[in-house]
Amino acid sequence: MLACQKSLFSLPPELHYLNCAFMAPLAQRVEAAGLAGLRRWRAPSQIAPQDFFEDGDRVRSLFARLINADDPQRVAIIPAASYGLATVARNTSLRSGQNVVVLHEQFPSNVYTWRRLCRERDAELRTVTPPDGTAQRAARWNERVLEAIDTHTALVALPHIHWADGTLFDLEEIGARVRAVGAALVVDGTQSVGALPFDVARVRPDALVCAGYKWLLGPYGLSLAYYGPRYDDGLPLEDNWISRRDSENFGGLVRYEDAYQPGALRYDVGERSHFILLPMLRESLTLVLEWGPENVQPTCRALTEKLAATARNLDFWMEEPAGRAAHLFGLRLPAAVTQEQMAAALTAQNVSVSVRGAALRIAPHVYNNAEDLDALAAALHDAVR
Repeated sequence: MLACQKSLFSLPPELHYLNCAFMAPLAQRVEAAGLAGLRRWRAPSQIAPQDFFEDGDRVRSLFARLINADDPQRVAIIPAASYGLATVARNTSLRSGQNVVVLHEQFPSNVYTWRRLCRERDAELRTVTPPDGTAQRAARWNERVLEAIDTHTALVALPHIHWADGTLFDLEEIGARVRAVGAALVVDGTQSVGALPFDVARVRPDALVCAGYKWLLGPYGLSLAYYGPRYDDGLPLEDNWISRRDSENFGGLVRYEDAYQPGALRYDVGERSHFILLPMLRESLTLVLEWGPENVQPTCRALTEKLAATARNLDFWMEEPAGRAAHLFGLRLPAAVTQEQMAAALTAQNVSVSVRGAALRIAPHVYNNAEDLDALAAALHDAVR
């Protein structure tokens, strides 16, 4: 259990921000790292060749620790999760008659990539819908995912938790099934990594992509991806100079080198050495590791227990604790409450959450306190009156 960390942020005291799944607020130390990078850019002569590499290496090492990856060189620095997924699509064999498995109402970037690829290769995009009813919904949805994977499956692209309502997916069991049929497992960890423990040694994904500006608490515009051995010899989306072997030797850059840097560095985006955003991401990952995702979960669960009881008493539906994450979960409105009524009640209480699909998405973090959850509970009461 972590104490409230609100003092590390600059959130307005009157705002009840329960919306980290939309965008994380900047911690003061992350903001300071960005400002220091901006000031350094005033005089570029202060930027040395090693500065193009050192922060990137630190970020890779920090992210590798976070996901329990042995080799930081399996981590690529990318601009967005969609970039990492496009890299996978370019390097995955998919033939006519095969299928790609995704979830109902999955985040668009992890659907559009596979829709296009399936159209191009005359393959099936197989969407797994949740079961009717609410009894054991998460467990039954997981069973449907397993049933959808067959010997014609080439790739399974899933999140760890559903971005709209926090439904948990058992990636270890799903991964075992994926490997049994010889398919690739691609995980979007954007809404989980940083707040929910993730272990690549146990899940064994072929690729894991994470946007940096949500639960990694970093800036908008930088993301990270882990690539397993399946993609060791793939082709990157672009041919930039810094991903080539011996790119550290600025004086020798005109001696063109076809060989890539080791591991996943071949998949790095051009201009990866952003002298403002990269120090911010380095600092945010350091903070996330100091807290520990294994501590974020029980902290958020304890913080929201009273709210969960209130929501159920008011006939809002939410997944049972065993089937959802503690840091992100959805409330589905009672039949008598409209979205307009709910929005007005939230505004009146100065509560910030999101509507995603049919769910009111609640996303607390360790900077929240009981007052924030009490304000949300008051909004729920107001909406049903």
